Amino acid sequence: MRADRVSGASFPRAAHPFERIAVIGAGAYGTALASVAAQGTTAVSLWARRPDLAEWINETSRNDRYLPDIPLSPEITATSDLGAALGLAEAVLLVVPSAAVRDMAHAMRPLIRPGIPVTVCAKGIEAETGLLMSQIVEDELPGHAVGALSGPTFARELAAGHPSAATLAFTFDQADRIDPEHSAAARMAMTLATPAFRTYLSDDLVGVEVGGAVKNVIAIACGMMNGAGFAENTRAALITRGLDEMKALAEALGGRRETVTGLSGIGDLTLTCSSTTSRNMSLGVQLGRGLARDACFDGKPTVVEGEVNAKSVTDLARKLGVPMPICETVRSILHDGHPIAETFARFWSKPIESEPRAMSLTFEHPTPSELPLAFKEIAS
Repeated sequence: MRADRVSGASFPRAAHPFERIAVIGAGAYGTALASVAAQGTTAVSLWARRPDLAEWINETSRNDRYLPDIPLSPEITATSDLGAALGLAEAVLLVVPSAAVRDMAHAMRPLIRPGIPVTVCAKGIEAETGLLMSQIVEDELPGHAVGALSGPTFARELAAGHPSAATLAFTFDQADRIDPEHSAAARMAMTLATPAFRTYLSDDLVGVEVGGAVKNVIAIACGMMNGAGFAENTRAALITRGLDEMKALAEALGGRRETVTGLSGIGDLTLTCSSTTSRNMSLGVQLGRGLARDACFDGKPTVVEGEVNAKSVTDLARKLGVPMPICETVRSILHDGHPIAETFARFWSKPIESEPRAMSLTFEHPTPSELPLAFKEIAS
């Protein structure tokens, strides 16, 4: 019952869920995770930024703003007092937008008890530093075990009890490998386990987080091509080559390529690139149909993680010397104002390469002097 049990086929039966957790963030995903955790014996304190939302959740056992018609467990207590949410928590799920992770972790520092593990559920790369979300939290909350939860999980389906799965990643130190059943990863996995939701454990935080950050950018690319009138061939090509970009960046940062073939990589990528339930895919579709950015989502200000990460991902990739042509294409459209048709036409006519990396072959593409017909039609 030693280190080999971490990677064995069976999970230690002695792992016990946390009895009290705090979920920081009462948006759709935070509320869905609170609902999942509360299905067992765990008491959940759900922090909401707005006092009126916390009061409404407590009075009605619903979060009508983000998950209408989904009843919530009475084991969930909402509060807008961060100290009250964290006070008795044995573990924390941090479920705020990626741009808010640093500020929220900083605000938690004087309020969270020493050594309490924190699982980050935001996906992205910090623009100024190139840090992953878990690294930001480690900066702000030294002395706390920090993990990440990522996978193909739309909030509404998760809250409604649709069978779902995700990857839960923590760094496994020596003590965790000797007694994995007492690790933060194992206990959080038990906390979130329900008949319909299961987590798979990983010790590759980098690989898990890179998948979550990059897939949003690839989803915007898929959405743009879908909105422009292209269909399944195009989407499949972008998903597959986008997966390769994920692998390359993860490996350059010290992660494992195999992690990206799991739930947090190809699983989440496939889901996000397949449905306009994803705001990233939806933004791409609207832009592909010719809408101006400020007209998307009926003109309502909407945070789209892939829009921010198109720049932060490519900034980091450039520093590391990692080619990410799909992400660069999305960046040039969103942040440099380049037209969709011409930009994707350039991507499709880039030099011909070998797919197995070991071949290492590149040939100039016989690019026509004018815009190909398929792209000319969407440019008109």
